[in-house]
Amino acid sequence: MISTHILDLNLGVPAAAVSVELETRIGSQWKLLKKEQTNADGRIQFDVPATSGTYRLNFQIEAYYKSKNITPFFIDAPVTFQLDGSREKYHIPLLLSSYGYSTYRGS
Repeated sequence: MISTHILDLNLGVPAAAVSVELETRIGSQWKLLKKEQTNADGRIQFDVPATSGTYRLNFQIEAYYKSKNITPFFIDAPVTFQLDGSREKYHIPLLLSSYGYSTYRGS
């Protein structure tokens, strides 16, 4: 399983209703595995096996900030990462503001 959690640092709340795409790289191409929206707590659990490979979470943040009447600098926030398949669950949080974002491997 691959999960994520988005915290909006501008507003100090979880970022709800953000569209997030989970993709995997096959050769030089990206294949969409799932597309979901964060829940009221800013979370998504993608029900996919966490097998070894290269993945990308693409956070669609423009629509989220526009819904808050904030003009964002970034349109989306792609996060590319590698899994070695040694764990059943991987968590990739996103700390978000209208002018930046950061991420880390969560637990």
